[in-house]
Amino acid sequence: MKEILRDIGAIARALDSISNIEFKELDLTKGQYLYVTRICENPGIIQEKVAELLKVDRTTASRAIQKLETKGFVEKRSEVGNKKNKQLFPTEKSLKIYPFLKREGDYSNARALDGFSPEEMDSVQDFLIRIRQNIETDWEYVKKGHKRNY
Repeated sequence: MKEILRDIGAIARALDSISNIEFKELDLTKGQYLYVTRICENPGIIQEKVAELLKVDRTTASRAIQKLETKGFVEKRSEVGNKKNKQLFPTEKSLKIYPFLKREGDYSNARALDGFSPEEMDSVQDFLIRIRQNIETDWEYVKKGHKRNY
């Protein structure tokens, strides 16, 4: 069997490392740019949904969001009709840097697909969606406290 997850992991770690280096001057470290990006793209999102989008546990998301709130990148507001849920909104500071974060993401995406035909790009995307969906099944299962049988 092909060891594609090693390649996917290496790609993800390389891109994360590049972003952490390039975004350090923005006072964003250790993947915080991912949270800022998702919150800018989804103003009013709740923390649980951010964790789900990024495929991290609630504790990890909570710590990252707390740090971003302290740094002035994120604002928490009580959800109308449900005071328990806190909605997350980008601050002016986040909105100001979001176009730069978006350009970096677009550049990395274009660089990753350099030399691919439009048909190959579609195929890669289709395959990656299928891979993600396959893995999400296990992620949901394990997240609920179950053990996979391998």
